[in-house]
Amino acid sequence: MDGISTAILAISLIIIMLGMGLSLETDDFRRILKYPKAIMVGLVNQLLILPLLAFGVASLIPVAPEIAVGIMILAACPGGPTSNLIAHLAKGDTALSVSLTAISSFITIITIPFVVNFGMVQFFEKGQMVELNVVQTIVQNFVIIVIPVCTGMFIRRKREAFANKMSEPVRKASGVVIALVIIGLIIKEKDHVVPYFQQAGFAALVLNVTTMMVGFYSAKLFKITDRRAISISIESGIQNGTMAIAIAVVLLGNATFAIAPAIYSLLMFFTGGAVVYLGIKRSKAALADRS
Repeated sequence: MDGISTAILAISLIIIMLGMGLSLETDDFRRILKYPKAIMVGLVNQLLILPLLAFGVASLIPVAPEIAVGIMILAACPGGPTSNLIAHLAKGDTALSVSLTAISSFITIITIPFVVNFGMVQFFEKGQMVELNVVQTIVQNFVIIVIPVCTGMFIRRKREAFANKMSEPVRKASGVVIALVIIGLIIKEKDHVVPYFQQAGFAALVLNVTTMMVGFYSAKLFKITDRRAISISIESGIQNGTMAIAIAVVLLGNATFAIAPAIYSLLMFFTGGAVVYLGIKRSKAALADRS
């Protein structure tokens, strides 16, 4: 992508993170003290198990190195606003989903360069690698994640009515942005779209379904209630695709790395829709049992 496209993508991500901040309150971070077990299980799934599963999928399924690294980039990212919306629609614990997204977004500014560099080392020859500078990446992530989120939270604290009014338009704009970015990637990589989709599509679907299942059943293993288990499942499998694409394009300067996150971002709407259907069905069944 050229410099203008890269700048637009970076600005778009900043706007998306600002929108996330508009929907957050300090209570979203305090829940780690109120619901420590659910928060810890969710974070372990997202920050540790997801990258390990991504490495396993990229290693076991024959994919090009660019696709494998793209999968690792995606796994390094936190959940995004989409995961909160899906959790709400699926009758999950929306507050838990928001808290996990908020906390993981701050933690991953440190973990992203390590996970991405690990992927580079594993899937590329030494001369082909483009390593992320750890300190520089942390600083850049701070600028495009922490500052916009904190700004949004500050606006919400001072002008709650305005924040409530703007959060929905910004959420919708986020969906439009990711759609336009994906379309742009497909146009730019049109000569490679079909073979890359064949490789990345299956790997992305396997990773997405596996992480959501592991998230759900690991929650059940620790006796976490159904609504929270649904949210943990969603947070484990619905990632911030825009951030992954931004890391590939803005930080690594390689649009090919963004193909897997783009395909994953498309697929997760279908799997997310399935989770919403199952969540609503489960909710109706629970209501019928109580009546």
